[in-house]
Amino acid sequence: MARALLSRLPETPAWVVADRGYTSHALREHIWALGARPAIPPQRHEAPVACPAWIYNNRNQVERLWARLKEWRAVATRYEKTARSFLGILCLAASLDWLKS
Repeated sequence: MARALLSRLPETPAWVVADRGYTSHALREHIWALGARPAIPPQRHEAPVACPAWIYNNRNQVERLWARLKEWRAVATRYEKTARSFLGILCLAASLDWLKS
């Protein structure tokens, strides 16, 4: 699914940040072919790959946001039937999270 999502982006990002679960040579090559730079740490048994710490550490903030959004039952279980209503619930949850912090 990562390739399909990357192909649907309106413009090429400078960096593509992902977790270790997405580390594969094929995905890295696809990201380089798009003109972006992958910031994906290698698996523990692989050789180190250049991954700027300041970019990868910001991923933690996004992961914590998703954890807070998943506290909403409608977001965690994708309770809404249509993509439009799910996006509405997601925006509502993100807005309330922003107001709370």
